[in-house]
Amino acid sequence: MSVARTMRCVFCTFKQATRRPGVSISRRIHASSAVRQSNKDDGLPDDDLPDDGLPDELNNIKPLTKQQIRENYTPAQATAIEATQANLKFDAQYQATTRKNVGPWKMYYLENLTEVDPVLDKPVRAPWTNLDDNSRLKTEDELDEDILGFMENMPENENAAADAFQNFLDTNRITVGKESAEFAPRSALAPDTTQVYKNDSTQKAKSEESSKAMSDEPEVEGMSGDVVSPGLLRVMQMTGMSQTELARLRVKSVVSHRVVNQTRLGKIQKQYWLSIAGNQNGLLGIGEGKSEEAAEALVQSQYRAIRNMVPVMRYEARTIFGTVKGKEGATELELYARAPGFGLRCSHLIWEMCRCAGITDLSARVTRARNPMNTVKAAFQAMMSQKDPEDIARGRGKKLVDVRKVYYAGNV
Repeated sequence: MSVARTMRCVFCTFKQATRRPGVSISRRIHASSAVRQSNKDDGLPDDDLPDDGLPDELNNIKPLTKQQIRENYTPAQATAIEATQANLKFDAQYQATTRKNVGPWKMYYLENLTEVDPVLDKPVRAPWTNLDDNSRLKTEDELDEDILGFMENMPENENAAADAFQNFLDTNRITVGKESAEFAPRSALAPDTTQVYKNDSTQKAKSEESSKAMSDEPEVEGMSGDVVSPGLLRVMQMTGMSQTELARLRVKSVVSHRVVNQTRLGKIQKQYWLSIAGNQNGLLGIGEGKSEEAAEALVQSQYRAIRNMVPVMRYEARTIFGTVKGKEGATELELYARAPGFGLRCSHLIWEMCRCAGITDLSARVTRARNPMNTVKAAFQAMMSQKDPEDIARGRGKKLVDVRKVYYAGNV
């Protein structure tokens, strides 16, 4: 062993012993980036908590009784569960926070994991004993006997008769044999998946009602108020959208600068704006506006971005198909498809475009020049240059099968 290494370890021990209490000193002294001591200021909005500091969902979770714990878990597991339940409210009140807008594949922090998720968990299948090799379909005579038996016992009240008929259709058997072989058969198919978003209809209704109040995005010029401007009326006629549908679009003005045109009469200065628009569900468009008045140029760019919206191909409605490249002037970039939950790790301009198009998982690399205007145009060109795998397979005379959709029901 080296003597210098031994002495260095001894000196490190004395240095740690003389450290002041309560002072956090990072050990990543060779890291190139600054160490983050706290993750409180992460830029993500926190949900509003009640006065007692506990969310309503947490109060609705019923803890397991000691008898249930002792019957279903080992002694070591039971001890850990009891200690966790004892400190659950304290940790949630002083340490836990609930967040929103993290992504569709986030972990629900208030999930008690008592329900089986058909995508993430092992699917619950019916036992092999439910199979019946001797089962057969009922004959026409047997089905007629079932219908006649229902007609004889049908109630006289119309509402009761309708409910009874619906119950007859749901419960009447069409096979002869084991009942479990018809209603709960053993199958190798993947089970049906639930929706990715919990309470999706409720969230959509709330977002539509309070879209203007909660949104931090600037409204499109000319859409506020009952009076429709001529420019907005023309956009409505060209796109076929109503004023309400146009107000729901996500419109961002990302590039602005002054331009000068030299003429024989002198220099003519104008304001330039570049805007992007999308419905956050597969439509994206960019528009440019130029005028002597900045407000007029802004309106021109926003209206043109809305008129230029075109469909953008998305894989699983979250990312792009493979790796694509785009070039505009001296700006070159590459867009990469990423796995679920990866997020958007790219330039702020490409990030805004992905938000407008409804892309949630993507990474990008901008090479050579990084002119903002050319970056937006190159990214739009790259998204438009995607190739559909179905078209490629059809051109080669092959059949394309997505194994992820076969084995995981398409929601992974």
